[in-house]
This record gives sequence, C-alpha cells and structure tokens, in this order.
Amino acid sequence: MLPGTYNKWAILLYPFSLLYGLVVYLRNFLFDYQIIESKEFDIPIISVGNIALGGTGKTPHVEHLIRLLKDDFRIAVLSRGYRRKTRHFILANENSTFTQIGDEPRQIKQKFPDIHVAVDRKRVHGIWELIKTIPNLDVIILDDAYQHRYVKAGLSILLIDFNRPLSEDFLLPAGRLREQPFEKRRANIILITKCPDRLKPIERRIVVKDLKLYPFQHLYFTKIKDDNPIPVFQIPGKPLSREDIKKMKPQILMIAGIAYPRTFKKFLRNYSTKISEMLYPDHYEYKTKDINNIISFYHSLKGDEKIIFTTEKDAMRLQKFTDIDVGIKERIYFIPIFISFLNEDTEHFNKHIINYVRDNKRDSILYKK
Repeated sequence: MLPGTYNKWAILLYPFSLLYGLVVYLRNFLFDYQIIESKEFDIPIISVGNIALGGTGKTPHVEHLIRLLKDDFRIAVLSRGYRRKTRHFILANENSTFTQIGDEPRQIKQKFPDIHVAVDRKRVHGIWELIKTIPNLDVIILDDAYQHRYVKAGLSILLIDFNRPLSEDFLLPAGRLREQPFEKRRANIILITKCPDRLKPIERRIVVKDLKLYPFQHLYFTKIKDDNPIPVFQIPGKPLSREDIKKMKPQILMIAGIAYPRTFKKFLRNYSTKISEMLYPDHYEYKTKDINNIISFYHSLKGDEKIIFTTEKDAMRLQKFTDIDVGIKERIYFIPIFISFLNEDTEHFNKHIINYVRDNKRDSILYKK
C-alpha cells in the first residue's frame, strides 16, 4: 500500500517503487541463497545501518559503540565516506578533510583521535586493508552497511526512527525505504531511535507488535540528547556556556544540512523561542555564497544578542571557511548529540556488544575452539 503521508508525487512515483522493489528483492534473493557470496572475516564485525534513508541517528549510535569499546579493545570504524571527493581506501588522520573522507568520518576522527577511522567504497577491500594495516585489531564497526551484503557481519544492528515506522513508509522513490520492511529479519539487534523521553507502555507494545520480531532478535529503545554547545571555530577567550546562552535569550539563526532537522530545532528551543532557519539538503557542501548569505541573514536579525547554531555534522563542513570575520566566528556554535537508552536497556545492550566482541576476538579461547 502507499505510505500514510503520501502526496501526489508519491502516487505518481508508485510504479517506479514497484520496479525498484523487484530489483532489491532479486538482489537480496541472490545473497540469501549464496548465489552472490557474502564474505566472512575472522574478526568481530559490527554493522550499523538502517532501512529508511537518513535521519535515524546513526552517527551518535556509532559513537556510543566507540565509547563502549575503545578502552578495552583495538577498534576501527569503516565507512564508505558519503559525498567525499576521493574514491580509494583512506585511513584517516587528524588532518583529513571532509572532502577526503566525508563529514561523518571526519566528525568521528575529530572526536576520537586515538581510534582508527577509514573509508572505502568497497567494504570487503576496506576490511582487508584495515586487517593488513593495523596489527592486533580486535573489532571493526561498519558504518551505514545494512545493505552492503558483500560483507557478512557477525552482529547486525538496525536503526528505526520511532517517529517513522517502517510499516507507514514505502520503497523509494515514492517513500524513503531502501528495501522492503521484512528485510529487518537480517538484524540481530533492532534499536528504536528518537523515542520520546517518557515512552508510554502502550507505545512500546505497539512498536513490538508492529515489528513482529524473531526469537533471535533483541529490541532496545533510545532517545537523542544534546550536550553543551561548542564553538565551530577556535576562538580567543572562554566560549559561551549553555547557561550563558540561556540568560542571553538570543535571536537564534539555525543552520542545518541534515535529513530531519526537527529534533535539532527542539534542542534550540531550550535556549530561545526566537529561531530563524536556513535549511540545506543533507550532507550539503557549503559554498562561499552560502556563507555570505548566512552572514547577511545574521546581520539582519534584530536585537543585540544573537547567535548561530548548527549541527555537529554541518560544523565539519563549515570549518574550512577560516576567513569569516572574528566577530561572527565567536557566535557560531554547534550542538553535540549523544544517545541514551530507555529503562534498563543500557546495561543489557552494552553487555550484549561486549560479550560478542570478547567471545569472537581472534585471541579468544571461545574463538579458538
């Protein structure tokens, strides 16, 4: 059936979705019956991805895995590096730009400089390169790899936005789904993301009923939380704190090039109700004319107290504009986000991940058996 929020364009595109669905179904059939090979590796591999296009909070969930594992295991994150200008395998360093590796890998490398971050369009090749390059690697996290079936991950994590159930969406191009909702069967763990702070028991039961989980699948619920604002650029003096900004009650200019900016705007309402927006496509590469437009809009805002807020992902793409006037730079901040599990899910999820990595390490007694 058509998605619940369809419009005339969705109706017109519906026949193309049927054709797309047939192609995707045949592709998955070939992998399911091993007509096309999925490569297994003798190292723990955790795949994180989604069925819907963008907006499920994938990056903060990958960052949660990094925080969980980095102190006890040698880990690497492998991404394809969406929208980067390069094509080959790259092992990132602290000087890698978003045009070389993509905005999300750059964000991860900046935040966790001691872990290994790499990009490769061909994940099988990328995994071999990581194993060859990094001695004693314990685990690889595959970013946005749910549809990349050439690699058979040992643990597959599927993210589903609480506000966009798969059953109410449809295949591309009429909807936002990359493949049929029943392909959630491949996931070992399903995370329902962007949940309300207080999830009602009836809401939880509706989700469980809608998913029709298999016995081997584990379900967890998470929400997105915001952290203290951070300057996009290095600035002299002490940056403004969360409390400083709240006391200012400023005019806010919201800059966002992400799939679904609604959650970001909700965080900004904690600082002020006076919010103006400049929205761009997801992963948008800002140009000089965009920066000039942003600065002009900023100057047009009324009042003495005003500030520019952007997302952490957008900050990675804005940092190259170092010639912005210092007075403007001092007023451009991004808001980091992180995930929090609902109820008692944190301990259960973390234990699930750690046990998988520990039991499947190449030097594990269980692995050797």
